[in-house]
Amino acid sequence: MPSIATCRDALELAVRAPSVHNTQPWRWRVQPGLVELFADFGRQVTATDPKARALVVSCGAALHHLEVAFAMLGWQAHIDRMPDPDRPDHLATVRCTPRPPSDLDIRLAAAIHLRQSDRRRYPGRPVPARELRAVSRCASRFGAAARHVPERMLPQLAAPMRRAAARHATDTRYLTELAQWSGCHGGPTGVPARNAPAARSSDELPVRVFAEAELAEYTDEPDSAHWLVVCTPNDNQLSQLGAGQATSAMLLQATYLGLATSLQSEPLGMFDLREQIRTTVLQECAYPHVMIRVGVMPPAAAPLESTPRRPLGEIID
Repeated sequence: MPSIATCRDALELAVRAPSVHNTQPWRWRVQPGLVELFADFGRQVTATDPKARALVVSCGAALHHLEVAFAMLGWQAHIDRMPDPDRPDHLATVRCTPRPPSDLDIRLAAAIHLRQSDRRRYPGRPVPARELRAVSRCASRFGAAARHVPERMLPQLAAPMRRAAARHATDTRYLTELAQWSGCHGGPTGVPARNAPAARSSDELPVRVFAEAELAEYTDEPDSAHWLVVCTPNDNQLSQLGAGQATSAMLLQATYLGLATSLQSEPLGMFDLREQIRTTVLQECAYPHVMIRVGVMPPAAAPLESTPRRPLGEIID
């Protein structure tokens, strides 16, 4: 069995996973050979994520990061999702058996360190279709799918995104919450001001606007990002957890391929706008959980600073 020290090493990588507003809404319990994941509903951003859907998706991303970390350290993770019906906060139990790491295991673990949420415009070359397919295929292992939104359908995705931004612009409760969790300087949680660009009203698909944005755009060219919608056939907590695992797998694959990514979920916290995306973009065949922007940033673009994380001592029982 992996030692507690090995489990802690794996968790150091797992907590690099993205989370809504970088709230890091997870807690972990560690024993020799056993790691348990719990949702920390006390960190729910209720104005942004009223159903805690994005919170569970965030935990799913951390769960997949943990699996990748264990694989790099020579252990195969066996995950029991939602093991206790009486505890909705107990999301997963992870046990391990020895398995030598492959080259891909090592490269995906390296991608955890390299991945960043780059919210700037992507002005680079179009992403080859084979690379988009490689990223999208990662979702199927977790009971999810990734719908690539073709250019002709982008207006159908843009409409609810613009409506969400317009509602939030006058929602005092949302703006107060956003100010608490963004525009941050030096803290271990929240979206750093240095990693958030200003509003881009000219973009067809607007990204979420964070407080005190300080990140300069690389270019004034139109954004050439591709959009992937991560979705599942059901809409329960297990599906949300799987959507998070799928999102992590897609982000790491994209990073491995040298692509830039960022997550978007602003309209998905509003019932009617989420339903609009389900009806128009997904043809009522699945439920959307998160949207991923994928593109290419030129090597000359200024690198982003790492987003901070809470120390393990605060999140391990």
